Amino acid sequence: MNDLSLTILPETAGDAQAITRLHERTFGPGRFVLSAYRIREHVDHLLDLSFTARIGTLLVGSVRQLPVCVGDTKALLLGPLTVEPPFRGRGIGRALLDRALKDAKTQGHRLVLLVGDEAYYSRVGFKTVPKGRATMPGPVDDKRLLVAELVDGAFDGVSGAIRPDWSFAR
Repeated sequence: MNDLSLTILPETAGDAQAITRLHERTFGPGRFVLSAYRIREHVDHLLDLSFTARIGTLLVGSVRQLPVCVGDTKALLLGPLTVEPPFRGRGIGRALLDRALKDAKTQGHRLVLLVGDEAYYSRVGFKTVPKGRATMPGPVDDKRLLVAELVDGAFDGVSGAIRPDWSFAR
């Protein structure tokens, strides 16, 4: 087998169907009841801050980011992040995260939130949101609500409900 290199590229509109199938395979139908999907119902992800991972022409991973607010503070919500099961453990998820956070910072974003496993996401700077500082629309395990400051101190004084950034509503 040839040693094909990994390519991380901004998502395009033409990637949507393949990414939907990837989400179906990796998360199943239960994904629609998750709190993060309540936000995704109203605001589309940002193509220029969402990325695909390919080995050759094969799509093997994806990460998306969408505009949200925590109270009145603008932020991004990262997710879903997924990698095809046979390709996990090879650094693809990390490469997608690194690119997503780097480009978000370059574009002037200050905060990124997600719902996920701190042990995994702390490697790229995420930490648990202090209990009660930010709330999702629906039940979320407080230990899984994470934030990364792309600018030091960006989360200082920020609190409130996490909601879609309505200036991007469909």
